[in-house]
Amino acid sequence: MKRTLALAVACALVLEGCGESDAPGEARKKTVLEYASMKDIRNINPHLYLGEMAAQAMVFEPLVFNTPEGVQPALAERWEISGDGRTYTFHLRRGVKFTDGTPFTADAVKKNIDAVMANRTRHAWLDMINEIESSEVVDEHTWRLHLRHPYFPALIELGLSRPFRFISPACMKDGGTKDGVTCLAGTGPWVLSEHKDQQYALFSRNEGYWGDKPIVPTVRWNVVPDTQTMLMALEKGEIDLVFGADGDQLTGDAFKKLTDEKRLNTAVSEPIASRAILVNSKRPITKDVRVREALAYAFNRQAVVDGILNGTEAAAMTLFAKSVPYCDVPLKERGHDPKKAVEILDAAGWKAGADGIRTKDGARLVLDFYFNSNNAQEKTIAEAMQGDLLKIGVELRVIGEEKQAFLDRQRTGEFDLQYSLSWGAPYDPQSYLSSWRIPAHGDYQSQIGLADKAHIDATITALMTEADEKKRAAMVRDVLTRITDAAVYIPVSYSRTKAVYSNRIKDVSFAVTQYEIPFEKMSFTEAGK
Repeated sequence: MKRTLALAVACALVLEGCGESDAPGEARKKTVLEYASMKDIRNINPHLYLGEMAAQAMVFEPLVFNTPEGVQPALAERWEISGDGRTYTFHLRRGVKFTDGTPFTADAVKKNIDAVMANRTRHAWLDMINEIESSEVVDEHTWRLHLRHPYFPALIELGLSRPFRFISPACMKDGGTKDGVTCLAGTGPWVLSEHKDQQYALFSRNEGYWGDKPIVPTVRWNVVPDTQTMLMALEKGEIDLVFGADGDQLTGDAFKKLTDEKRLNTAVSEPIASRAILVNSKRPITKDVRVREALAYAFNRQAVVDGILNGTEAAAMTLFAKSVPYCDVPLKERGHDPKKAVEILDAAGWKAGADGIRTKDGARLVLDFYFNSNNAQEKTIAEAMQGDLLKIGVELRVIGEEKQAFLDRQRTGEFDLQYSLSWGAPYDPQSYLSSWRIPAHGDYQSQIGLADKAHIDATITALMTEADEKKRAAMVRDVLTRITDAAVYIPVSYSRTKAVYSNRIKDVSFAVTQYEIPFEKMSFTEAGK
């Protein structure tokens, strides 16, 4: 079966055919970087959420880029902010064109922003949407944005992977994008030149790109939904790159194996996001904070880091790392302490039954942990927790669901525990905290049973428009303290983006966000040319 799958992958990669005379790799064009993903790029309309963010970011650009050095110019060369913090005037880069030949102008910017705002309800997870009051074209190369309040993450959120990216107005349907687009012309370094659904997508270098052009002429995004097949193709040299952060692409075991073998190159980013387990505060058993605390003390996160993540990530004692803006604050830490967990459950009235599982008022201490069944790493982490909790008399049922069912469960709150990954830089903490107020998110659902949920949400709302830095810091500290004391998150680790790549390519690096892949910086080695 594996041989058949591998052959199918090889055929998809070569594309020129798969006859007996075609030795693997011989028919590959030397100009093509072969990337493998478990997911198709799907619909990469930059103003919707139906496509892969990495693919969208290859084609469509924002006004500003988020970088390790902070916000930097992109399609806007410079900007001014009014004294009251409510008006941003952007001076646009001249001579830029969309790949269909349409000039990039202030009028094009306004049409894009208007198209995004026409779908305001869909984008309401991002508070920037709620803060935009109006915008205007000052002249051909100057665009002005008016906000309802001074909004400190405005520039950061304008630089996110979506939705504030720009598509040619000629691609819009009736002046909008929410009902689809007729073409995919952006200003970015890549052009989507071919796409076969659930098979592959070809991205060609934008020869008219305003910035530094990509070195590699073509990137082929190969859809390989089976992890074992993907690894086989990588080891056989049929693909050049596997890239990912959350376990969908590379489990810790697979990454360690490839690193140890040293036949391929491996790399990891700086810590970029937070892995955690949500514990629902409104469910019959986990609504008791004492139960939630006991679960946290019982969990051996260091064993997960060492045994499942193979030491590639740091164990997390708090939801956010101290290096995340505003998050270097004193918070309660619940390290691995099974004895303390037992004491808490005993005091809460949960007594061990004949089979070792605790009971109280006739109810057994049985909880359901849901995870995305497409992610083997999530399953392994859930099973590790299952073993930890059994030792203190808690039965944890580990239940895998297809991704859409898993997401639907987040929206309804029908879970006791659920795997969670923060959005990472540059979303953390402000944009991620902002999403906690949205009922469709698992974070909201897990917090809804807290007595101070209304206060938490109101504080988040206030901090997003607070101009004073010290007051914002105090608000974040207040929110994090309440959430930590409530034990609705059991921190696991601070995730890193991982890359495995062949000797054909070099200059593999990482973006600020876990959702983008800097293909434009990669190049071929002398051996790969």
